[in-house]
Amino acid sequence: MKNVVKIAIADTFLTAYAKLPETAKRHTSDFLVKFRSNPTSPAIHYEKIASKLDKKVWSVRIDDTYRGIVLRQDESGVYMLVWVDHHDKAYEWASRKRCKINPFTGAIQLYSVQEIVEKVPAAGIFQNVTDEDLLKLGVPEEQLPYVRSFTSQEAFRKEKDNLTADVYEGLSWLLEGFPINEVLELMQAEKAENKPADLSEALDTVGNQQFFRVLEGEDDLQEMLKRPLDKWRVFLHPTQRRIVNKNYSGSARVTGGAGTGKTVVAMHRAKRLASRLVNRQRLLFTTFTANLAADIQENLRTICTSEEMQHIEVINLDAWVANFMRNAGYGAQIEYNGRFLHNMWEDAIDEAMVEELGLSADFYMDEWARVVIPQHALTPAKYLRCSRNGRGVRLDRSKRQKVWRVFEAYQRRMKAAGKRDVHWAMDECKLLVDKQHQSLYPFVIVDEGQDFSQIAMELIRSIAGEEHANDIFIVGDAHQRIYRNKTVLSKCGIQVRGRSSILHINYRTTEETRAYAFALLNGISFDDLDGDTLIHDECQSLTHGKVPVVKNFRSANNEIEFIAEQIHGLQKQGVPLKDICITARTHNLVDNYIQAFTQQGFRCYELKKEKLDDRQQEGLRFATMHRVKGLEFQYMFVAGVNFGVVPLNQAVDVEDAVARQEAVTSEKCLLYVALTRAQKGAYITSYGRKSQFIDK
Repeated sequence: MKNVVKIAIADTFLTAYAKLPETAKRHTSDFLVKFRSNPTSPAIHYEKIASKLDKKVWSVRIDDTYRGIVLRQDESGVYMLVWVDHHDKAYEWASRKRCKINPFTGAIQLYSVQEIVEKVPAAGIFQNVTDEDLLKLGVPEEQLPYVRSFTSQEAFRKEKDNLTADVYEGLSWLLEGFPINEVLELMQAEKAENKPADLSEALDTVGNQQFFRVLEGEDDLQEMLKRPLDKWRVFLHPTQRRIVNKNYSGSARVTGGAGTGKTVVAMHRAKRLASRLVNRQRLLFTTFTANLAADIQENLRTICTSEEMQHIEVINLDAWVANFMRNAGYGAQIEYNGRFLHNMWEDAIDEAMVEELGLSADFYMDEWARVVIPQHALTPAKYLRCSRNGRGVRLDRSKRQKVWRVFEAYQRRMKAAGKRDVHWAMDECKLLVDKQHQSLYPFVIVDEGQDFSQIAMELIRSIAGEEHANDIFIVGDAHQRIYRNKTVLSKCGIQVRGRSSILHINYRTTEETRAYAFALLNGISFDDLDGDTLIHDECQSLTHGKVPVVKNFRSANNEIEFIAEQIHGLQKQGVPLKDICITARTHNLVDNYIQAFTQQGFRCYELKKEKLDDRQQEGLRFATMHRVKGLEFQYMFVAGVNFGVVPLNQAVDVEDAVARQEAVTSEKCLLYVALTRAQKGAYITSYGRKSQFIDK
């Protein structure tokens, strides 16, 4: 019986499609509609490829100039688009291609058969790996001599396109120093349980879904073609896909360094769970800031159907609290203005007449957010019994009583003004949610979980209701904790033991940039979001480039001239301005750089709070270091990394010694975040006295 026809598309096709001229893209898109409708139609114009090594490899006519390359297996009903290019280049690309299902891994492998003419005189970089182990890694037997011909890592990386992605990844792990048994264990986890009999069966396995996608309909096809460079939205690594598809008995947590795809996993998880919901059911996808929520909302639209999107509510938690409290008839307004709140605390100190304690408004703000609110100690009796472990300023009972007078005055003043700070509002919101005695959403997904406070996580627990299957899914990375909120999930009623995963592969940043950024955090202990020290946390990049360029200049003008020169060089290499970002620590510095580069003749585009990066707009990108979180660019310029700016004096000028150290760590994490937005290269520049973080 003839198999059901499967139309599939490979990630290699999307790579090639993205490079086509616009006219060729339109013709290719028109062709794909016909191809998806009926791949056996005579209108497809299949052509044999001269000297081809595999009868499954065919070319198809796109227009007078361009050709597509298709894997065609009539007996299994599979028709797979794998490449598109100018006629001659397409034929050249396909001429030595062979497609097989690997007997060891079950992977669909489309690879080039290379002729090794002469013996390698120098020692090969894989000489200590046996043929048996290379085969287990997935190296096709025909490519063993080719793999053994590499005598340098540079030569190996240059030949990346001649190896299948799974093989290149496994061999790269070996070159990064990982023992063969560990690499085999990693690759075995992705291996199909039973070797697929044909391409149709192989396309159903998790491992192959990283590189090949079966098209379900025309909408599916059009969504893929809209943003073909964002392939991660379509093709997931098997380790990511297992996390996305797994059914958990309760809450789950995913950690991993910058660039490992945590948000990608969270978004695909949302898509999967949304497909289960019916009628007016919705899941909550929440994150820490409004701009991240807006970015996620936009990205979800590229992977979800309109029906799935109707079942997903994306909103940052502060905004959710404001909406919920307003709908509940809550009269107070949530106040975010730091200056307003600081003045309120100073007035409360004056009213309480406790000047002899010598404690600043910053101390009281911190004590309120980190001791009073997390322990719901809104009465003097409760505050006197509070644990203050981890606080640097010691308070005996007498001092606590005086400190409470300030808290009392603060509450009185805020109520009179009809205001609440966000921590207090979340505490009151949690009380209202708890009174409903039900889950408000069947599923809650939390992005950037490391930035949420204890009261925020307790509120999320209340929103999700009593523990149930797949209730809360949290992704985060303590290395990117830039808001000093350190939370233990189990203390918030969120149990993730036995339901945790760590992502280790960095898909965004080169190994050189990743290693430099990670070294900034040397000597700092990081947690796993649940109170334990994070171990085995370091990820690895499988792409390579130059080490970040670090430059210090005598003046701001010299710095600007250097950056401008580098950008002109990148433009000559074909890098669009919109793929280059200049980031600085403060809004004022960003404004200064925009003015300077506008005068240099560059078109400038500022990424503001709660504003999406409109990729249709040309121009050099500018943003604060906080704003670039969650984004990525080909090249990052982290500018103005001066003494007193990074770390920012007012951020680390804290009287509590413990809080001061936390603030310094947060500033280092912020620099780490800024650097790891870079896909291909990063620059760190300063003028005058440079930051102590880079004074090496």
